Amino acid sequence: MNNLKNSVQLIGHLGADPEVRKIDNGTSVAKIRLATTENYKASNGEWKEETQWHLITAWDTLAERAAKQLFKGSFVLIQGKLINRSYEDAQGVKKYITEVRATSFLLLDKNKTTNDAPAPEVVKDADGLPF
Repeated sequence: MNNLKNSVQLIGHLGADPEVRKIDNGTSVAKIRLATTENYKASNGEWKEETQWHLITAWDTLAERAAKQLFKGSFVLIQGKLINRSYEDAQGVKKYITEVRATSFLLLDKNKTTNDAPAPEVVKDADGLPF
């Protein structure tokens, strides 16, 4: 039950291909931009659409799998946890970021393939834990 204290699930479309790089120790990290869209009825009775953009990071094996299996426009469910961090920009101003650290993803596109290989249904996290 301890893992349920900080848990996030998002369903949306990727706004760009995942950006994958290796950090100094050789670990892979992927930056993923995910858009989620909600439709709702405003108080005046008019239907509105609201899109939110989310920063997702994936590490190690999950990052490498994301680079191979996800692409701009992919419809995906991402599970992870919220991470808050800060840094100083070039001008010395402290900036704050909230992101989702992915632990697994589920590709929801039907009949989509990458590199002529069928997309997997479920991808597990680096520890091999099921989604």
